[in-house]
Amino acid sequence: MSEAARNTQGRVTVLHHLSDELLMSYAAGTLSEGWSIGVATHMSFCPVCRQRLSEFESIGGHFLECEEVEGDETSGWEEIQKRLDVPSSNVTDIAVRSDALMPQPLFSYVEAAGGLRWRSLGSGASQMKVPTSDPSTIVRLLKIPAGKPVPEHGHSGREVTLVLAGSFGDSVSVFNRGDVELADDDLTHQPKATPEEDCICLAITEAPLRFTSRIVRFLQPFLGI
Repeated sequence: MSEAARNTQGRVTVLHHLSDELLMSYAAGTLSEGWSIGVATHMSFCPVCRQRLSEFESIGGHFLECEEVEGDETSGWEEIQKRLDVPSSNVTDIAVRSDALMPQPLFSYVEAAGGLRWRSLGSGASQMKVPTSDPSTIVRLLKIPAGKPVPEHGHSGREVTLVLAGSFGDSVSVFNRGDVELADDDLTHQPKATPEEDCICLAITEAPLRFTSRIVRFLQPFLGI
């Protein structure tokens, strides 16, 4: 990992953060399971986003005290929180070892799926789809060989990419461990792993990627990307 990705105490230093929209939706309990996995896993690295979440929760709590709630509308969100193993009220207490590849809550999902099971995508790259009960998103782990790019692509909808190991660069910036890149329909890019080590990412999408290569588009249904 790049030294720029750590501070003097050896802990991850995050330079690229979650959007206010994602954090507010997470705090309100309106974010679906797939996106919530990405948000909660990023926060296990990032004290800045944990603090921002706490502030959004405080604002939301104030307004809830002024509202009269009918029925048990929070039960669905509480079930997701239990699965994520990151109750929002305790999120500021999360501690992560700097050498842990998959912090909670991601680890519990991968463990429930039988552990890491990589499927080759060709050219040394591989992926593992992470099973969830959320039909609106696709959650996957991606491994990109050191110094190698993935095919150039755009997006049909949102994508959240969180670096778990190594780093990658594209036309936007360089993203190290703990960093998150937010993409939408406006971004076409070709991420490339930096030469030092393989890059492993958690990626959440709501629609298939739009590849510029005709060959990759032909293979896309077979590769599941």
